[in-house]
Amino acid sequence: MASRLSFACMILTIFFIINYSSLPCQAQLSSNFYDNTCPNALTTIKSAIDAAIESEQRMAASLIRLHFHDCFVQGCDGSVLLVDTPTFTGEKSARNNANSIRGENVIDDAKAQVESICPGIVSCADILAVAARDASVAAGGPSWTVNLGRRDSTTASLAQANSDLPGFSDPLNRLISLFSDKGLNERDMVALSGAHTIGQAQCVTFRDRIYNNASDIDPDFAATRRGNCPQTGGNGNLAPLDLVTPNNFDNNYYSNLIAKRGLLASDQILFSGGSTDSIVNEYSTDSSSFDSDFAAAMVKMGNISPLTGTQGEIRRICSAVN
Repeated sequence: MASRLSFACMILTIFFIINYSSLPCQAQLSSNFYDNTCPNALTTIKSAIDAAIESEQRMAASLIRLHFHDCFVQGCDGSVLLVDTPTFTGEKSARNNANSIRGENVIDDAKAQVESICPGIVSCADILAVAARDASVAAGGPSWTVNLGRRDSTTASLAQANSDLPGFSDPLNRLISLFSDKGLNERDMVALSGAHTIGQAQCVTFRDRIYNNASDIDPDFAATRRGNCPQTGGNGNLAPLDLVTPNNFDNNYYSNLIAKRGLLASDQILFSGGSTDSIVNEYSTDSSSFDSDFAAAMVKMGNISPLTGTQGEIRRICSAVN
């Protein structure tokens, strides 16, 4: 009887090896992924991010946005950092990236510092995720535990960047759909939009809003914004997304929406009589709720379709495949 059981177990083992050994490794992200292979990775990244933001406060918003624009295209795989090659066109020239995404040089610097202590270990995708968290903290915003173990893509998608990234004039139903397609709900969307409590926007992105005399914009607010955004020209002129506390990560963004002082149409649409109004109201009066939801949404966003195990690669430099 025992010999029959042993023989049966052997057959099952052989069956498993034949049928499943070729399956790709689906490793899970974990907060301690580099504890043994590169224990100083996170402190090294933080030093680079802190130095960059100390030099330019606006960089905090840019780094959070860079991680967002990475995760919404092909998942959180560092594809947004790739420059064009003869075999593919990168994502930098997409309509919601061109002349607007920034901070790649900061990621490159952090990567170089990490490479100097742990060559070939830490991915650019993970550095983007850690940089976003450190940027939030540097601006006075919430912190969260970053799950790690992402690997870098070997290609990018201009087409997907054009189709999947939210635009500054998108209506509410489209925004909800774009976030839903990535596994993010309306609460995640409104919380993540709160990153616009810091940073700046180009005149071209809000010109129509401040000159259209619509009922959803405060007239005094529109008049103030026109001072640095003429009806023609000045496309690249910058204005803070939050006039009151432009460099502080706080919940004032939501108070602005209630007062019809959202700079971008895609901001104000979150408080326009639709399904997200109640969330905006909540966050405007409860900063702790916003902070906790923002942190949770960033973790959730950071889990969008990562490459793990043997997928992708660990790039030596973030702008090009190995």
